[in-house]
Amino acid sequence: MMKLLKTSSLLLPLFLFSCTTAHVIEKESPSVVAHTTTEQLTASVISSADETSLTSAIKPVKLTSITNQSCAIGKVRLTANFAAGRMDECKRVAENEFDIILVPENTPINSSPWYAFKIQAEQNTDIKITMRVRGDNHRYPPKISRDGKTWQLQKYKIKGKRLIMKVTASPKPIIIAAQEIINNQYYVDWAKKLTDENSFTHSVLGLSTQGRPIYKIESRNPQTNEWVIILGRQHPPEVTGALALFPFVETLLSSSELSNYFLRKYNVLVIPNINPDGVDAGNWRSNANGLDLNRDWVNFTQVETSLINDYLLQLVAQGQKIKFAIDFHSTKSDIFYTMPVDYGIEKAYFVRHWLAELDRQMPNFNVVLRPGNNPDLGVSKQYFSDKFGIHAITYEMGDNTDRTKIKRIAFKSANILMINMLSDVDHDKQ
Repeated sequence: MMKLLKTSSLLLPLFLFSCTTAHVIEKESPSVVAHTTTEQLTASVISSADETSLTSAIKPVKLTSITNQSCAIGKVRLTANFAAGRMDECKRVAENEFDIILVPENTPINSSPWYAFKIQAEQNTDIKITMRVRGDNHRYPPKISRDGKTWQLQKYKIKGKRLIMKVTASPKPIIIAAQEIINNQYYVDWAKKLTDENSFTHSVLGLSTQGRPIYKIESRNPQTNEWVIILGRQHPPEVTGALALFPFVETLLSSSELSNYFLRKYNVLVIPNINPDGVDAGNWRSNANGLDLNRDWVNFTQVETSLINDYLLQLVAQGQKIKFAIDFHSTKSDIFYTMPVDYGIEKAYFVRHWLAELDRQMPNFNVVLRPGNNPDLGVSKQYFSDKFGIHAITYEMGDNTDRTKIKRIAFKSANILMINMLSDVDHDKQ
């Protein structure tokens, strides 16, 4: 049953774990709660893409100086000098034992401690790694990959605020990361495969704060002027949002009969990786200036949001119409942040009709809607509704949601979206 919460594949990585995680939590001292769970450990300090206050989110602060980012000495080496790599502070504390401290790029910040590092040894060696988060708690259970493509959960245990794991290092590097690594090049490769054999275009919208390209994918039919906008990766660690965006977009832009009909009526603009600087740095939340892009959709102080706003206004000035927008994110559970039906946007019940049908067709998936109106918060959902008078949603997948399930939800929701946007149903009526 759909739950309404009231408030004011092309390159998809193979990921071999479900949403349940086997691990051990040990009591460290009398002050530690004996029955803490990973959910309890993280849920209280994780806010969604739509809920953090504007004041704390875009307050300019000095970026933390990241030091001692490598334990690349001796027979066992830990390094993070690769795209999206991050382990902040690393220290060898004993033979084959390492301490890692995760440090946010600024404070205050949403609790999303990212890490990604490689381990390599001259010969097979059992090592122990202890990770702590400075001023925060762990959010992401560790994953391990031996090829950067196939990922599994890494066994670990929690002792107080320490996450402890034992790994066998080998001459062939292994990667430990908070989530699957989807770096900037991954998006380029994915888009190239998506657009190689059709009329879709893949081009540079503009450059990020540090000069990295921000790409757009477009399906444009000169016979129509109505647009669906899809955004992603405003927040670098929110990988499950990316894992939903890929199959969702692939479904919209497929060669199916439904997609062909849809693309005759609607143009599609996809900007899948808005924050390439943050992704490359392994930031918890921010762009290169230390600001949360999903709190900048009112003032547009950052080049990344300004580029998109300028491009959309340019489309409108050319007589185009923005009809619907989706922004993909991740949080601790699956949830759809929507605009209230009484907000005065066109086709007031469109989103509710769409997601109700998704709920009906996926009885084992609990569709949760959370309508909200936050005009000063600076989130993209509100921007689209206020600027263009349309529905927009923040599509959030849970950090630990089963990856196959994420793909099924994306496929179903994309198909149902197309059907609803093509139908003659009166979406102004409940």
